[in-house]
Amino acid sequence: MLFPNKSKYRKQQRGGTIKGNANKGDKVNFGDFGIIALEPKWITERQIEAARVAANRKLTKGAKMWIRVFPDKPYTAKGEGVRMGKGKGQPEGWVAVVKPGRVMFEVGGVDEATAKEAFRLASHKLPILVKFVSRVGI
Repeated sequence: MLFPNKSKYRKQQRGGTIKGNANKGDKVNFGDFGIIALEPKWITERQIEAARVAANRKLTKGAKMWIRVFPDKPYTAKGEGVRMGKGKGQPEGWVAVVKPGRVMFEVGGVDEATAKEAFRLASHKLPILVKFVSRVGI
């Protein structure tokens, strides 16, 4: 699973709505092809891992994959049947805050058809709409 080894604080505030487009991580830098987010959403570490596994099953031996999002924000939940009040709940898991335009996964060393099919399978594991993109100038 993906999660930070260490964080300064155990709990973090939720933050408001996710506004605007991604202003970093919006270009394919490492591989030849990638998928970008078209909606703002929290992506959990389980969803990222499920998408990675689905894509890797389709990719061949010479392929290299980069995960460009990291779940570094903790979210909390109170136990079922617990009454209101008495403070904030315990950390439940980790999420990555993804804005529209953010490159989430990249792949290199494969042809376009294979990359497109791998990312199609991976997109079914994600809770947002994504778009297949390629690096400019290849």
